Amino acid sequence: MESKLSIAEFRTRLKDNTEIGSPQVHLGQARIFPISGPIKPFYGFFDDRSFSLTINSAKSSAVFLVKGHYENIDNRLLVNCSVEPINKLQHAWVKFGPILLIVAINIFFLFFAKGLRRASTIVNLFLLFMAFYSRWKEDRKRKKLEEKFMRIFEIKT
Repeated sequence: MESKLSIAEFRTRLKDNTEIGSPQVHLGQARIFPISGPIKPFYGFFDDRSFSLTINSAKSSAVFLVKGHYENIDNRLLVNCSVEPINKLQHAWVKFGPILLIVAINIFFLFFAKGLRRASTIVNLFLLFMAFYSRWKEDRKRKKLEEKFMRIFEIKT
């Protein structure tokens, strides 16, 4: 991908929009008070060629990470980045946890609660809704982080 910015402007925007720290440490924390002035849109670290950023939010914990590197080739700034989950186990749990719960609840209703067919239908519908909602929400968080990164650093695909 290519950015419209020069390498100096890109580094300045990294500096101005990133609160320095390790994204893995920030994973479970929700910020109430900013550490260094106003809340910056990203949290992570960067150097002269690479970056590792996540969303800096007071409301929710970070789930995804924008990782990549940048270089200046023929007066064009090329940015290679990818959005990936910070914690692979948490990501797998969000994806497959509701499905495992549906199977476990159905086994329970099949063997231990034969008279509760109506309740099993309601519970299954609720769990299916939760399965689809959790996947939709995770995908939305990933897209939101990617769009914010592309907008701030003026990257075109």
